[in-house]
Amino acid sequence: MLRGKTALITGSIAGLGYAIAEAFAQQSANIILHGLEPLDQIQKASERLQTTYGVSVMHSQANLTKVSEIEHLITQAHETFGGVDILVNNAVIRHVAAIDTLATASWDESIAVNLSAAFHTSRLTIPNMKKKKWGRIINISSVYGTTATPNRVAYITTKTALIGLTKSTAIDVAPDGVTCNALCPGTVPTPPIVKRIAGNAERAGITIEQAEHDYISSRHPTGRFVAMSGVASFAVFLCSDAGKDITGAVLPIDGGWTIE
Repeated sequence: MLRGKTALITGSIAGLGYAIAEAFAQQSANIILHGLEPLDQIQKASERLQTTYGVSVMHSQANLTKVSEIEHLITQAHETFGGVDILVNNAVIRHVAAIDTLATASWDESIAVNLSAAFHTSRLTIPNMKKKKWGRIINISSVYGTTATPNRVAYITTKTALIGLTKSTAIDVAPDGVTCNALCPGTVPTPPIVKRIAGNAERAGITIEQAEHDYISSRHPTGRFVAMSGVASFAVFLCSDAGKDITGAVLPIDGGWTIE
């Protein structure tokens, strides 16, 4: 149980981020949801966690490309809950383009949201974690933090750099009761992935079920999506007493995608 702890999950109004938030809510942690979705959608997500699990929930629409808004988010967390104990850097921007066609603005946005935001949230929450002699930072990288595919230069670069940030952070905070790890999921059924598979089915004139099979089997030897609940449960495990000695680790949850 994580009663009395506060978990901030960036990019958590839907998809994997919300699954992680829900897993922490199940453990009775206070939750800080974050996302740029419309306010009514954010409120519904917040109310569901409050009603279902009886936890306190705060939400933020901070723009992670702006350091001042990240700083304000952490200040709000301190004012509301006394600080952040568990930080999950999950927010992500994906731009599909090769290096010679990617717009400069898209590159800058990817660096800001996928990488720099994790640096800023970490630097701003670590002092409180050190003071309490307890803290958990979990960076959501990807299988593409360790490999590559065409037309994903910004995504792959930032997910790879996030692993470097994880290892460096882990070394810096190891004596202070704080851990930092990277989770590297394979393909999870997030709304963008489901939409992409539906598009593949339409273009190929096949069923969505067949398109899903073709998409997943080419990546995961297991032949199925990585369950968002499984990734979320792994995050919770890292915050348990059993996970206290795991730090600086790069942990694949990828259905065998990166087997060597």
